[in-house]
Amino acid sequence: MVDPTSDLDEDVDESNAPACAVCGEKLIRDPDHHVVTWVADGQIEVRHFCSEDCRDEWDDSERP
Repeated sequence: MVDPTSDLDEDVDESNAPACAVCGEKLIRDPDHHVVTWVADGQIEVRHFCSEDCRDEWDDSERP
């Protein structure tokens, strides 16, 4: 997986691109890409979303 703090540039291909946490779409040069991050039990958690709609559909229950 690509480092979530780095830019998603042209060198990202489908094999190492993050996927939307809701629909599973690979996020390759997606201008509507949203990222949610938080810390849980000392670990950084990251969820990627392909659109605001998918972000809104995501169940926040796994996030403290």
